[in-house]
Amino acid sequence: MSSIEQAIQTIRRGSDELIVEEELKKKLASGRKLRVKLGLDPTAPDLHLGHTVVINKLRDFQQLGHQVQFLIGDFTGMIGDPTGKNQTRPPLSREEIVANAATYKEQAFKILDPDDFSKRFHAEKPIAVHELLYPLMQGYDSVAMKADVELGGTDQKFNLLVGRELQRIYGQERQIVITMPLLEGTDGREKMSKSLGNYIGITEPAAEMFGKLMRISDELMWRYIDLLSFAPRSTTESWKKEVASGRNPREIKVEFAKEIVARFHSAAAARKSEEDFDAMFRDREMPQEMPEKTVSETAILKVLKQAELVPSTNEATRLIEQGGVKLNGEKVSDKNLTLRRGETVVIQVGKRKFARVRIA
Repeated sequence: MSSIEQAIQTIRRGSDELIVEEELKKKLASGRKLRVKLGLDPTAPDLHLGHTVVINKLRDFQQLGHQVQFLIGDFTGMIGDPTGKNQTRPPLSREEIVANAATYKEQAFKILDPDDFSKRFHAEKPIAVHELLYPLMQGYDSVAMKADVELGGTDQKFNLLVGRELQRIYGQERQIVITMPLLEGTDGREKMSKSLGNYIGITEPAAEMFGKLMRISDELMWRYIDLLSFAPRSTTESWKKEVASGRNPREIKVEFAKEIVARFHSAAAARKSEEDFDAMFRDREMPQEMPEKTVSETAILKVLKQAELVPSTNEATRLIEQGGVKLNGEKVSDKNLTLRRGETVVIQVGKRKFARVRIA
């Protein structure tokens, strides 16, 4: 296999579309370093594993020796990309964008050394003029940066193609467009999103990251491995065959979870997370499968009620006073306990009632 074919194989791994492959081969055959662009709008302060699907592809190009261009869209971020949104998103302030951009840059270096207007139109929901201009602004970035390749999610295809067209108008060689699949969240249904609470943040504590990965379904595990693991394709295919032959998929999930935790923390943190996870569920006899709840309260009495673990706060008070409530395996004795927003805890009421509760 030629070096160009090997590069194409690496670039194609996990991608959804490559437009146009023959054009990319010609660019690679030129022998020059290609300028590979990825733009992200800093609309939230943290990156999650869904973002890393496309950032990992940028890393592939970097390892192939090309020049990567990670663009943090300050002005486009203030507008807000309308793609996939079912309503007009409130613009962010300049200060919010600058603050978020700083965290994107820091987090990205942990990895690097469909048009939905029609739905809103038919639903008679508002479409602002500035949203219609968004693809032009993103596309012009490709002109200004003289991009050879631009990466994006499948929901960005139209915007990326606008960049190709603008480059043609400006007399430039048109960029190659590579789209990457959108990663489902931990619920296995919706696209990973912090607002939906189904995300795994890349700056989350190691133990929490490990626990979330261990709790995804066995079916979803393969999707995560295909899009996020750096293991050779031969290894992941071997894992699938082993599971089909009777190996417990949990063993594969452990290996994958350790890989991800080690990537964003350390190998030592990954090993400790595995030990702590096993100890929590083995030594404290907790079931690994349990209902998952998201609550908006932080006071333990209200958390218990909102998570439907007790019928009332009076009953919650009684159970705590009798030692019948445990938090992550530890008995709760303070009825005035307040939990932290953003954390996920395992709550046990009595001997058999368990729930994994996220404090939103």
